[in-house]
Amino acid sequence: MEFPSYLVYAAAWFAALTLLLKGFHVRRHKLNPPPGPNAWPIIGNLNLIGSLPHRSLHHLSQKYGPLMQLKFGSHRVVVASSVDMAKEFLKTHDVSFSGRPKTAAGKITTYNYSDIT
Repeated sequence: MEFPSYLVYAAAWFAALTLLLKGFHVRRHKLNPPPGPNAWPIIGNLNLIGSLPHRSLHHLSQKYGPLMQLKFGSHRVVVASSVDMAKEFLKTHDVSFSGRPKTAAGKITTYNYSDIT
């Protein structure tokens, strides 16, 4: 007995969709990001940063805690707003956060990456 071709195609699409959704589900559980506000699709959380960024970050840290995740455009940023969290970043996990991408702006402002800005 032969199956109609649409049943074969439907089964293949169902199997592909199931595997795809399972792959997204597995990746989502590996990450445990710090709390933070919901981001807009293109601008991220830039709408929450006002004309005085240090005050805006202070208000956000009062709501979300000393360690929070923001999204500036398409880049995720982790903000440590207490001394203890800054020590955790800068002393304990310094190797994890020491690599930064080299950009054209960094090359110009730091004299070919030879200065600290």
